[in-house]
Amino acid sequence: MHDYDPQPLDTSAVQLPPELLGLTEKLARNAHDHWGRQRLNEGWKFGEARDDIRRLHPCLRRYRDLPEAEKQLDRAMALETLKAILSLGYRIHPPAPVHPPETPLPTDVAAILQRLRDSARLDLHVLLDLWRAHQPKQWRQAPELYELLGRRLDGLGELLLACDVATEGLDLAPQDVRLRQLQALALAHAGASQQAKALLTRLEQEGHANPETLGLLARTYKDLGEQTSDPKARAWNLGKAYEHYFRAYRQVGQTRDKLSWNGINAATMALLLGRHAEAVQLASESQATARIELQTCTAEGRDRYWALATLGEAALILEDWAEADRCYEEAARVGEGRFGHLKSTRRNARLLLDHFKEDRQRIDRHFRIPSVVVCSGHMIDRLGRESPRFPPALEGAVRLAIRKRLATLNAGFGYASAYNGADIVFLEEMLERTRQGTQTSGSEARTCVVLPYDAELFCQDQIDVAGPGWRDRYQRVLEQAHVVAAGKHRMEGTAPAEYANLLVLGLGSIRAQQAGADLIPLVVWDGSSGGTARVVELWRRFGHEPQRIDVLELLREAGTPVGLVAREPVEEDPPLPQPEGFETRRMAILFADAVKFSELTEVQIPRFVTDFLGMVRDLLATAAQKPVIRNTWGDGLYFVFESVRDAGNFALELSARVGSFQWEEKGLPKLLSLRIALHAGAVYRCTDPVTEQVNYVGTQVSRAARIEPITPAGQVYASEEFAAMALAEQVRDFTCEYVGQTPLAKNAGMMATYHVRQLPQPM
Repeated sequence: MHDYDPQPLDTSAVQLPPELLGLTEKLARNAHDHWGRQRLNEGWKFGEARDDIRRLHPCLRRYRDLPEAEKQLDRAMALETLKAILSLGYRIHPPAPVHPPETPLPTDVAAILQRLRDSARLDLHVLLDLWRAHQPKQWRQAPELYELLGRRLDGLGELLLACDVATEGLDLAPQDVRLRQLQALALAHAGASQQAKALLTRLEQEGHANPETLGLLARTYKDLGEQTSDPKARAWNLGKAYEHYFRAYRQVGQTRDKLSWNGINAATMALLLGRHAEAVQLASESQATARIELQTCTAEGRDRYWALATLGEAALILEDWAEADRCYEEAARVGEGRFGHLKSTRRNARLLLDHFKEDRQRIDRHFRIPSVVVCSGHMIDRLGRESPRFPPALEGAVRLAIRKRLATLNAGFGYASAYNGADIVFLEEMLERTRQGTQTSGSEARTCVVLPYDAELFCQDQIDVAGPGWRDRYQRVLEQAHVVAAGKHRMEGTAPAEYANLLVLGLGSIRAQQAGADLIPLVVWDGSSGGTARVVELWRRFGHEPQRIDVLELLREAGTPVGLVAREPVEEDPPLPQPEGFETRRMAILFADAVKFSELTEVQIPRFVTDFLGMVRDLLATAAQKPVIRNTWGDGLYFVFESVRDAGNFALELSARVGSFQWEEKGLPKLLSLRIALHAGAVYRCTDPVTEQVNYVGTQVSRAARIEPITPAGQVYASEEFAAMALAEQVRDFTCEYVGQTPLAKNAGMMATYHVRQLPQPM
């Protein structure tokens, strides 16, 4: 009898056929859930840390609820299992798809589906109403509802909402390929290129390497190539973009529209890479296909936008300037209001014009995406003021001046607070533009009100004092616009108003970045001191020079004697007095928590304090961006910074150091990492009576703390407020990529969250 000494299988050379890649996720899910059922039958229960005596296990939950790191481990084991089976000489045949008999959709669901199939005829306002009224239990019967709505919203430039639509759809149908493609498309358009690339790479690895997936994946490489300033990195990414576009173009069985879409993009990438002959050949082929598409679309009454855009791009590559001009002009007319499509087309045209060293205005004049205007201005004078600044009688002149300026600026998106006076007049004029269809439809998505605190309290403090009629006007504006409250409660000092004014600028900046629009700050101001002067100074501090509607000039034109015009310092919105010993400040807040800390043994706790927290201490000693306060409790870190730039840079450096350290060499878990959350807001600076140390407190601190538990291990997440402040302050060190609406810890509601990433640096 011989001893059997099994040798490990070498599966390194085994390549899984594409048709089997899609089995890994299903195998991982089924294996994990089967293991879980066995453990439950054996009396095991879920616990934060594994305990074999008490039979507790942190992975005793459904596969879909596991952290991404645990899912990846299960997928890796599933992949190795399949490779091991193949290496032993067996063959694996994917199961034939089983199509259950179709059951008719309920009448109301079928009607909604038909409306969305006709969504090219629906404006944004109607689409928003459909989304508000939708019922997930009904929509789960037809995932196509999510795809159709999401694609239409994406085309209209509502990128974040399109992400949210796709995310909810995937919660109901997690394996739906079209919804996964939609989610990646919306994220790519919103600037989350790395995140979109990861989603699409997964689809490709699972065997869904169809023209749509390959074309979208190529687009993310193109984005990354544009984002880097390093020539080698740019060329590599553009090369990968060309490779994927070309694969999609040549793939057998494509429809004609996919041929022209991927073909013309491959042609553009070839030209940028210096492959002129290939570019001309591909452009000529795509042009011929697009002409057939255009004829078909015209005959059948279908949308002609992409056929015209393809013809324009092909003409640019072929240097037929007159034909390009004609096609782009017609495409812009057909695609009016579809800002996502217009931005995408203009972007490729600019790449080509820059390559040929031609003036961008050659094409830009056809793609005038409406500007984003952020506004602030004087409040209406209260009765009895001897020196008028904005007397009620001047409102008509101010309204007319705002209306004319918005027309000149081609304003399509408006952001402001809602103080009585210039702010409300501006918001009313923006809403009127959308009602009349001057630029866009769907006023709620295009006009945003940022309040310093709760709407009713704000109304009592700032609106009711202006006299009769202002409360009704204020409420009408809030009913028709998207409303954001910078804080929940009234707060003393000047910091809350400053925070709200920067948030107006930052949220407008996010919109401008996503729409490819110009951001234009506008003030209704007489040029003297006061509340509006503080806004101007704040915006200028971060490099934004506002345009001005001169109230002093309007007063003179109205016949007000110059001697009566207020030129002395006037406090338009006097802040509430601050409690003794407290000072309100606008600060950036960092919370972090060590992942795997709960699994440490008593022996490892001292090592954690010495080595892990010691590493944080060393970083604090050398960091260029130091927090104004620092605190720890157990595995938690709490830092407060003067600016979002300092907080973001420190968070990324901290995350990088933790992720690169070999913790197992120190006797700590190999996967030890941090979850880092960032937020910005107005907080109180005070001296803690217990510790007698300076501290920062307030509801914004609690809000920051609730982001940390929902942050994936090893990542840096931020609130929308933090992302907006970073754009308002024109931070260039890092970028904030939209993740989606995420449920907060402790049932604190939903929050728009962003992934903070380092911007590519030259190699």
